[in-house]
Amino acid sequence: MSDQFNLHHQTRLPSDPKFLFDRVECYYRERLDETWKGRHPMKGMIPGSSAIKLRSNDYLCVAADRRVIEAEVRALQASGHGDSVSRTFVHHEADGLNAFEQRVARLMGSEAAVLANSGYCANVGLIQAICRPDTPVFLDMKAHLSLWEGVKSAGAKPTPFRHNDAEHLDRLIGKVGPGVIVVDALYSIDGNIAALEDFVEVAERRGCALVVDETHSFGTHGPDGAGLVAALGLNHRVHFRTVGLSKAVSSRGGLVVCSQRNAEFLRYESLPVIFSTQVLAHEVAGYNAALDIFANEPLRQRLLHSNHRYLTNGLDELGYNVDLSRSQIIALEAGEILETIKLRDALEKRDVFGAIFLPPATPAKRCIIRFTVNCGLTKDELDRVLAVCAEIRDEVGLASWPSTRRRGRQARVASAVNFTFDSRPLVAPSSNVKFETALESIRC
Repeated sequence: MSDQFNLHHQTRLPSDPKFLFDRVECYYRERLDETWKGRHPMKGMIPGSSAIKLRSNDYLCVAADRRVIEAEVRALQASGHGDSVSRTFVHHEADGLNAFEQRVARLMGSEAAVLANSGYCANVGLIQAICRPDTPVFLDMKAHLSLWEGVKSAGAKPTPFRHNDAEHLDRLIGKVGPGVIVVDALYSIDGNIAALEDFVEVAERRGCALVVDETHSFGTHGPDGAGLVAALGLNHRVHFRTVGLSKAVSSRGGLVVCSQRNAEFLRYESLPVIFSTQVLAHEVAGYNAALDIFANEPLRQRLLHSNHRYLTNGLDELGYNVDLSRSQIIALEAGEILETIKLRDALEKRDVFGAIFLPPATPAKRCIIRFTVNCGLTKDELDRVLAVCAEIRDEVGLASWPSTRRRGRQARVASAVNFTFDSRPLVAPSSNVKFETALESIRC
């Protein structure tokens, strides 16, 4: 009797008030039933042991690297999680987090960096802190949602400009007045690279501050993984760079890289920094181990970009529109949600797993399956992906996709943004034991 009573009380829940019930009901009725026709797009097949997974952001294959794991274990054994406090109380203290901020600042050619709990927190906190309600904020239409949320948090009004269109941005600033320009260095939906030199020129001429999100280019681009701004020698001309450490670093956390003056301001004005417990000591040990790998094993970057070129060239030959992809992210744009689910299912039935992207990540009629390439993929695996993509073309109606009809036109626009990767051949003689061992360690 007592057990039944306890179970009954454990499972009793309050009735939702009408406004809450109606808000949640919109999800089930409008999204699940009407838009998705009862099929939840995020609940596909579960990949088996033979699956090729092209949905991870672990671009340089460090997530399972023993050096990263051992560094985190040593830190846990030495001091547990560290101080479980808001970083606000200990910004002034010399500790592992402070040392890591200084290391990243040196790597990226800046004066200072501020750690946050995630790239999302870094972006929201930065925009919230530097903008007032009357500050114009000019965002590339494809800028990460966290940057738009920062504008909302600041109470400011966003002014979107056409993707990668510096001329359109310049005209808008002329009408609205100077403010903050916000772009991604490498766009997470289609792998396109920002026209950074053009945006720097507009920012300087118009008296604007420039924010560049380097989340998807940190580690994968630039000397020792310092990112695209550093690769282009623009360190001294960009006011703020943000980094999510969940991509190439394959962990949790975020950064804002900027001048010492602005960093000191952010430490005590960015709400996500103030009102979150700091990242943990063992996480920082993992960050440092990952940065060591970036610095000592540039082969990983070269393999990543080589694999990307191989896969995009193959998909282009098969008729897929991958015009915008300039780096490790590749979008297969099927269009409507149901057509994209059909593409996802066709791929997964054949053991190829990408990531489905739909509203609010994309416009309703430009949903995609995103492939993310990593440096550990073998040629055989890439060939399997291409064989599957060749096999399903008629099944998924590739010829009728709107993106297929746009193919070629996008390439002419994207070609205006050029970034030269190291294109030296990666094939080495079989007798080169060191080279073969390096490849094997990455692919494990």
